[in-house]
Amino acid sequence: MTARVAVVTGATRGIGAAVVHRLAWAGWSVVAVDRCADDPRLDYPLATRRQLTALAEAHPDTVLPVVADVQDPAALRSAVAFAASSFGRLDAAVGAAAVMSGGKPLWDMDDRQWEALFDIDVRGVANLARAAVPALLRRPRPRSGRFVTLASSAAHHGMTQLAGYNAAMHAVVGLIKGLAHDLRGSGITATAVSPGSTRTDMLTETARLYGLDTVELFADHQPLGRLLAPNEVAAVVTWLCGADSAAVNGTVIHADGGFVP
Repeated sequence: MTARVAVVTGATRGIGAAVVHRLAWAGWSVVAVDRCADDPRLDYPLATRRQLTALAEAHPDTVLPVVADVQDPAALRSAVAFAASSFGRLDAAVGAAAVMSGGKPLWDMDDRQWEALFDIDVRGVANLARAAVPALLRRPRPRSGRFVTLASSAAHHGMTQLAGYNAAMHAVVGLIKGLAHDLRGSGITATAVSPGSTRTDMLTETARLYGLDTVELFADHQPLGRLLAPNEVAAVVTWLCGADSAAVNGTVIHADGGFVP
C-alpha cells in the first residue's frame, strides 16, 4: 500500500510536532513546515531550525522538513508542491501554526498584536487551504482528502484579556465551515479540532500573560482535572486525517477535557 502523505504547518513544537510524530508512526509520509524564526510582534520565542531538523531526524526518509511561513502563500504552495514531488501525492493538510497574544483588554491591545493573531492564526490557515486544496483535488476520484486545522476552546468560550485570540479562533471555525461547503461532493472534508489547556509553549505564554507562576492552574478549567498532553490532541487530528473520519465534515471536534460544555 502506498503511504499516505500529509503537509503539517506549525510542525516543530507542541501539538503540531505531536501530529507529525503520530502520522509518521501510523505510516504516513509528512512534510513538516515551520517558520523557524521569531516574530517581533510577539513577546515569546518561536520554534527554531534546530528543533525542526531534530523532528525530521526522528523519522528518516518519512518526515521532510521545510522552512516556510504560513503568512507567505507562495512558500506554502512550494511546500505542497515539494510534498507531491517527493512522495507522489497529497492526502491531507494539517494547519497547526498558531500564536498567542493578549494580556490586555481589547481597547488597550496593540495593533501589531492583533495583526499577528489574524495574520498567522487565521490567514495562515486560509493560505494553507488555498495551497493544499487544489493538490487534494488533483487526486483521482473517488477521493478521501482531508483538511484539518487546530482551533481552540477560545473559539467557543470568552476569555478575559484574550478577545483578539477569541476572535481569531472563532474566525478559524467559520473558515472551516465555509470551506466544507466549497468542497461539497469532492470527497474532501474540512474539520477543526479545538483543544483545551494543553501543555505547550503557547500555554506557557498564556500563563505569563495572566501573571501566573505555573500552567497547572489552567487544569481547573477542565472537568478532566488535568492539563492535556499534545499527543492526546494529536490523536484526534490523526484520526480526522484518516479514512474512518469520512462522516465528520464542516464541524469542530472538542478535544478539551470537557472545558466547553
